This record gives sequence, C-alpha cells and structure tokens, in this order.
Amino acid sequence: MAFFRPRVSREAEVRYHADQEISKGFPELLDEARQAERTLRELQAATADEIELLAAGREFDRALTEALRAAEAGQRATFGVKAYDDRIARRKAKATPSGAMWTSEVERLRTLREDNRLWGMPRAPRPVPTTTR
Repeated sequence: MAFFRPRVSREAEVRYHADQEISKGFPELLDEARQAERTLRELQAATADEIELLAAGREFDRALTEALRAAEAGQRATFGVKAYDDRIARRKAKATPSGAMWTSEVERLRTLREDNRLWGMPRAPRPVPTTTR
C-alpha cells in the first residue's frame, strides 16, 4: 500500500533557493560589520564629536542589519525546504547542531544590533528653541 506524501510547495522551493544565495554572502557581511564596529569603537575611544559618532553608529547598524538578514536566510536554508511550510519540521531542525549554531548566531546579532541602537548611537543634536518674551 502506497502512502501519498505531499511535496513541498513551489513557493517554499523558491524561497529556499533564494535563502541559499543570500546566505552565501554572510562571511563578507559579517566582516563588514566587524570593521564598522571597530571604526565606531575607535571613534568612541578618541572621544570624537557626536556627529561622527552618530554616522559611525548608523553605519554599524546598517552593516549589522545586512549581516542579520544573511544569517536569518542561512538559518532558514539550514532548516531545509520542508521547514518553510511545516512548523514542526522547523522546530526539529532547530534542535540539530547546525540549526542551533545558526539560531545562536542570529540571536547574537540581534542582541548586538539592539545594544548598538540603545547605547552605541548618540542622539542627534537639536538646536534649543529660543523663546522671546
């Protein structure tokens, strides 16, 4: 007796292949984020003005966001094509060593990005409004 086993959707296959392509650039994007962080830390150590710190913080945020997107794509691609349609397959894939490695990398990058958004970028200086009486 043969059992019918449905294939994954065509959309899941397309997203899987797209995520594989995106995740190939992860090492370069991570290096770019490290360089942006190094630049930000050097400016902070040199007590640069707030405009330079703000620009460096925004550049670091942009680089982290790109690296995070690539890491998330790598995570989804590692989970496999069935995980796009099936939440149980996604949970099982998170328990594998490679799935756990990608999950921890994504969480680390998210934490780093949020930390930068909270404490790494100074507020944009605004002129104090003058009131005339």
